[in-house]
Amino acid sequence: MNDSTWGTPQGAGYRGAPEFGAAPAGPAHDVYGAQQTRPMPIVPDVPDAGRDADDRNREAAHVSGPLFRDEKPQEPMAAPPTPPPAQKKRAGRDLRAAIGVGVGLGAVVIGSLFVVKAVFVGVVVLAVVVGLWELTSRLKERKGVSVPLVPLAVGGAAMVVAGYVWDAEGGWIAMALTALAVLVWRMTEPPENYLRDVTAGVFAVFYVPFLATFVSMMLTADDGAWRVLTFLLLTVVSDTGAYAVGWRFGTHKLAPRISPGKTREGLFGAVGFAMVVGALCMQFLIEDGTWWQGLLMGLAVAASATLGDLGESMIKRDLGIKDMGTLLPGHGGIMDRLDSLLPTAPVVWLLLVVFVGSG
Repeated sequence: MNDSTWGTPQGAGYRGAPEFGAAPAGPAHDVYGAQQTRPMPIVPDVPDAGRDADDRNREAAHVSGPLFRDEKPQEPMAAPPTPPPAQKKRAGRDLRAAIGVGVGLGAVVIGSLFVVKAVFVGVVVLAVVVGLWELTSRLKERKGVSVPLVPLAVGGAAMVVAGYVWDAEGGWIAMALTALAVLVWRMTEPPENYLRDVTAGVFAVFYVPFLATFVSMMLTADDGAWRVLTFLLLTVVSDTGAYAVGWRFGTHKLAPRISPGKTREGLFGAVGFAMVVGALCMQFLIEDGTWWQGLLMGLAVAASATLGDLGESMIKRDLGIKDMGTLLPGHGGIMDRLDSLLPTAPVVWLLLVVFVGSG
């Protein structure tokens, strides 16, 4: 092959064969191919120029898979966790059992109250003795306080009966003798912690039987049964109003360190319910009573019942227990039902004496 071959011009459709050992035709040597390739226009470095946001979003939506081989596909973002459905407020106790026991107790109380007054006094005595047993048992179990139950139970029953038979004077005398009996009874044991034990015993005398004596004193009036019924209705309605309103609307705690479940809204419910029922009871159940006296009585009962409930909550918190007993399903023990009744009894007795006399 002579050297003139490399200088021969190439015509259309002709492509000279390279010599042996020459570099193969490529982008830098294929002159014909280079002439037929159109140069790429220079595009400004603005990838989204001329397109609106909707076009860019649609294009991004169609992109799937990695852009490079060594790029791992991105995992789809996990959906935010669905919040659990709001749970309805639930009562802390078995409402069916509580309602059943409450109705049963109410039937016993009302039946004995309007059939024979002496039978109702016996019901009060039984409640006092059981309450003292629960209180002294918890003191012994949780604090090691040894309070003699026998003189407390005998003296407590005597106080309730004396209040019914001899009115206030009988109750005071029985209380003094009961406290003295506690001091003497404790002397039969070693002197260690004597002061602690007798102090707890005198407190128990005052807290349970003495306050319960005012119930039997209310019963001595001519309309005593209606006075006791008014006292019971006001206390129960106050507790019910506090529970219902507090459960439904309660957001502001009343005394969180003592009883976290009580709210200010519940207190307003107790006041409202008690004032309405108090006005009705004083107007229609109590002889010579008027509705405005019932309003004042309802307000006082709501306050005393709430304070009594908080007072027993303090005792239970100090003892580290939830209930004083388990005798009443859905309620706890007898003392858990007497907590608001006991401090309310002297309040109602006193207001009735002031408003309509001792009867």
